[in-house]
Amino acid sequence: MLINTKQNNPDFSEKFQSAEQLWFWFLYSKSIQTSFMRNYSTVRRPCELLDVETMITKLYLSGKLTNEQLDIMKKFGDKKHAPRQYIYSENRATALWNSAMTVLDAAARKNGWLED
Repeated sequence: MLINTKQNNPDFSEKFQSAEQLWFWFLYSKSIQTSFMRNYSTVRRPCELLDVETMITKLYLSGKLTNEQLDIMKKFGDKKHAPRQYIYSENRATALWNSAMTVLDAAARKNGWLED
């Protein structure tokens, strides 16, 4: 008898804890995709890479995300950490990152990709 749990339910997908987690997952998955490697993750997500890419493009085209914010998101996403406010040279980046994550959070929640 098979017990219906999260692990063996094909319809279950684990939502992201935050917009930051969504962003880091997106960049990591994109890097794997472009490296011609396969992502053998056991965690199923509520969205595909293309869904996130489309959402970010729409946010940019609507003016909700700026080019400067996207640059900071990419720069620190590649470093795999958010900018640190206590480092003087990262103060401006922290403000841009936080405002971008607020926009990303709202859009991801609207799509049902983040936990409540």
